[in-house]
Amino acid sequence: MSKPEAGESHHGAVEAMPAQPVRRMRRAERREQILDAATRAFARAGYAATGLDDIAAEAELTRAMLYRHFESKADLYRAVLDRACTRLAEATGADDFDESAISALLRAATADPDGFRLLFRYAAREPDFRDLIDSITAASREVGRRNLARVIPEGPWLDWAASLIPGFTLEAVIAWLDAGRPDPDQAADRIAAAVHGVMAAAQPAP
Repeated sequence: MSKPEAGESHHGAVEAMPAQPVRRMRRAERREQILDAATRAFARAGYAATGLDDIAAEAELTRAMLYRHFESKADLYRAVLDRACTRLAEATGADDFDESAISALLRAATADPDGFRLLFRYAAREPDFRDLIDSITAASREVGRRNLARVIPEGPWLDWAASLIPGFTLEAVIAWLDAGRPDPDQAADRIAAAVHGVMAAAQPAP
């Protein structure tokens, strides 16, 4: 093969080289990639301070690519919360509140800490998304009351415990995340001990 003369373009030689294959994600995979990036971005700066450009940069995509999957930032945020809620339901399963429920919450929080914080810490402060958190809170209180009624007599202190314990447990799990997840093998027992303290306080005075 003859060498190109001085000043001759190498363009033809470059064009002859095979292009590197670019892996194209399926639509579902791309959506999950965007949700992962959005979860990280929202958890880092909050809903109001996070723009679509921030999420696109986090996902290493363009804004146009985001719009192929989500109509707006609000639509994307709602999808992030819905996914976190679905993962939580899959992790916790049964509607009995006992020691296994605390372990399940810890597993869910460990598997998706950003999503867990968004769901139970940040979304509660966003009026446009408060309906989802309110529905979870109401369901948690109902489950808590039904299970606590087995050990706490009917009355205002049962109402108090049923209102307090679900939120207290969630805050305990988030505080454990914030503390760096210390003693993971003992965390469920420690949180359970605190919950039992609330239950004891709700018992009738001797």
